[in-house]
Amino acid sequence: MPVYSRNMLLHGAGFLPLVGHDSAFPCPEKTEYTRLPGFCDVHVHLREPGFSYKETIRTGSLAAARGGYTAVCAMPNLDPVPDSVEHLALEREIIARDAAVTVLPYGAVTVGEQGRELADLEGMAPYVAAFSDDGRGVQDPGLMREAMERAKALGKLIAAHCEDNSLLRGGYIHDGSYAAAHGHRGICSESEWRPIARDLELAAQTGCGYHVCHISTKESLSLIRQAKKDGLDVSCETAPHYLLLDENDLQEDGRFKMNPPLRSRADREALLEGICDGSIDCIATDHAPHSAEEKARGLAGSAFGIVGIETAFPLLYTGLVKTGVLSLEALVALLCDRPRKRFGIPLGEDDFSLWDLNAESVIDPEDFLSRGRATPFAGRRVFGRCVETVHGGKLVYQQRMKNTEN
Repeated sequence: MPVYSRNMLLHGAGFLPLVGHDSAFPCPEKTEYTRLPGFCDVHVHLREPGFSYKETIRTGSLAAARGGYTAVCAMPNLDPVPDSVEHLALEREIIARDAAVTVLPYGAVTVGEQGRELADLEGMAPYVAAFSDDGRGVQDPGLMREAMERAKALGKLIAAHCEDNSLLRGGYIHDGSYAAAHGHRGICSESEWRPIARDLELAAQTGCGYHVCHISTKESLSLIRQAKKDGLDVSCETAPHYLLLDENDLQEDGRFKMNPPLRSRADREALLEGICDGSIDCIATDHAPHSAEEKARGLAGSAFGIVGIETAFPLLYTGLVKTGVLSLEALVALLCDRPRKRFGIPLGEDDFSLWDLNAESVIDPEDFLSRGRATPFAGRRVFGRCVETVHGGKLVYQQRMKNTEN
């Protein structure tokens, strides 16, 4: 495995010496850092408009900058849902006013994300990253087919939250050994992979570009891997928590509750194989902040969702790069190059972050810039600290900045 020095510039597939640093952005403490391109997260929940007590575009985008991200795609489970040009306009207005990094909204697939009639895909297409009903699966195959046909004509991806409601049965963690041992209702793996199988057939019929959100099961990965071999225009993402945790790590605490849930060790091992062999296209955080009250009701009663955009790179660098699972270059491709290519999000020359990869710290949610605090990684020791993030030539985060936005 190649050895990367701390004073190297990562650019594309090569490594070049970092010979200096722009005096407009004075480095704190020392002058040698690892420079990485601005990451791109295609799956975040910024909660605004409608739920600003959980997060705002301002706090969420500042959290993104702290994590080394210079572009994020904001999911549409908002109020109002961006299902028309009019409803989308409110979100776009807030983005233009408050975003610290590039924020690209999703347009909803269906009106109100209710799954009954299609949203105004044609009207929204020029302004959105893709179309998604994230947080809910589109249950009607006929409606999904029509959505794919229209998205194909518009040159847009469908990014699918794959969940068969008929198979949920009131579950809230994985239907595995922990649920059985502790008397919890489980969510079966089939509730995820069966809609993927359905949608892959529709994608083959329509030719629509299809992206699967937050895969968590080995069966999902197997279906997607085969679809790629068959030549379908399909991609997928997974999240840091599915790569680094499984049901054996669960605790009776709402910070371990997300959707999809933490699955089995076999699922996690399959996903690790998927990021290594290229079957998984990118890693997205599914950053999903909630209030402290909403996450204080244990596994059964807490809201689904955890935060992760500030901790993703240190966790993945520590858990995957330092352990030899991935090279640094491969991790950066999963966080930057591949999501940008799939979603058509360019990387500017002046979009980068500086990291002290030798800095060691303990994850403390009270230090977050996000309004959300719920993370299953609280207390974990990690390597890698973001020192600065520059977006469009503007300093948008510096390590010594204080949390004054909450």
